Amino acid sequence: MFDLDRWREIFQSISKNKLRSLLSGFTVAFAILLFTLLFGIGNGLQNTFKNEFAKDAMNSIYVWSNFTTKAYKGNQIGRRIQFKNDDFEFIKENFGNKIQTISPRIQRSTEVVYKDEKGSYSMRGVYPDYQVLESAEIIEGRFINFRDIQEKSKVVVIGRMLEKDLFGQLSAFRKQIKIGGIIYKIIGVFSDPGGDSDERYIYTPFTTMQRLYGNNDYVDEFGITYNPSLSIDEAIVFGNQLKRSLQKKHDVSPNDQRAIGLNNYASDNKEVSGMMVGLGILIFIIGFGTLIAGVVGISNIMVYIVKERTKELGIRKAVGATPKVIVAMIMQEAIFITAISGYLGLLLGVGILELVGPSLKKYFILDPGVSTPVVVGATITLIIAGMIAGYLPAKRAANIKPVVALSAD
Repeated sequence: MFDLDRWREIFQSISKNKLRSLLSGFTVAFAILLFTLLFGIGNGLQNTFKNEFAKDAMNSIYVWSNFTTKAYKGNQIGRRIQFKNDDFEFIKENFGNKIQTISPRIQRSTEVVYKDEKGSYSMRGVYPDYQVLESAEIIEGRFINFRDIQEKSKVVVIGRMLEKDLFGQLSAFRKQIKIGGIIYKIIGVFSDPGGDSDERYIYTPFTTMQRLYGNNDYVDEFGITYNPSLSIDEAIVFGNQLKRSLQKKHDVSPNDQRAIGLNNYASDNKEVSGMMVGLGILIFIIGFGTLIAGVVGISNIMVYIVKERTKELGIRKAVGATPKVIVAMIMQEAIFITAISGYLGLLLGVGILELVGPSLKKYFILDPGVSTPVVVGATITLIIAGMIAGYLPAKRAANIKPVVALSAD
């Protein structure tokens, strides 16, 4: 493999047959380039799906109330369904074994002021478990705890972008801000995978918001994460049971789809999982087809190369080269050209993906890329294909008698 004389012969052969070497290298490089682009775009589409679900916990269920659209049990159309604290206890009592976390929620838009800076933001009254629902990560301080809930503390946790809006480069932790004319203490700052808009929310204890904004026991919405041990189908059934139970409790028609709304991520997960499996199969088929085209191309070129070099091989045999040496030389040259060309194709493909990646977001392709092991595996496949394709004609040519090889057209 590291015979210096053999490497000299290989480079001489490549330099004397530039067109032949270029064609064989181009076939490999183009196949790897297409392979890289296809898998990169496919991964970009999968990243888009994953990013959408990263905004909240993957096992989330949200339940909210609305106006009825059907008369039921003597109640008229247009009746306002209002969740209350006893609905919170009702859900925990009846479905506790299927729930991982649960939090009621109240949301209001309000003006937030810090010194000379102010703006309008959404404030949410929640329980500590809501941090799991939003996948929020505390970057300074802490999130709301149950002591805050019990004491109805005037504390808030704000998003990273809200901190930037009002405090600039300064830390907001432990500072005081005025929200709706009331002074609150900032006990934490969070980041959220949902992006800038989700990082402009304000979280405060649910009980504090109930007392200060209405002094009632009203609830706008419930956020739930179902038990991870539930399968997707079981989680969908759980969501349906939860909705029917709340409909029955509030005398809502089972056919009224609007009075009580429910968004179950399990249903979305099932649809997206099916789409991702289908997308993966499609990408695999197209990528495999591209790879097969490359294999056929390199195989044809190897057959042509060996046939073209029949006379040369005859001369080498005449001066003492053994069949084994001749075959090894052809194989080594094929591996060298295929490996270099495959690497160049990989670099070009990755470069194109990095260059056009940002502009593909408008087509719902996020961070397109391909793992190196996948492309290396594809390149090795082409190398093996080239070796197999070249070995048989090379061995046949190496076994031809010198006088026959020299007289070949």
